[in-house]
Amino acid sequence: MTRRATDITKALDAFIAAKTEIDAMLERLAALSADHFETSPDEINWGHVGTLNHYRTKLREITDMAFSEGEHAE
Repeated sequence: MTRRATDITKALDAFIAAKTEIDAMLERLAALSADHFETSPDEINWGHVGTLNHYRTKLREITDMAFSEGEHAE
């Protein structure tokens, strides 16, 4: 196998490993969201809102990068 073919194989392996990890994280987040982030309406306080806003900010950074939106828009 040539050096270039080896580099591509390693890159492909690393890409698949990263994608697999991302898919698992997204699945866990979707399940947590479906469970209303383990809260009930009677429990909601400003701490919960702050936590959710923090999650949203981090996810927006990622989606803005992925879709070239927001500060990453061209």
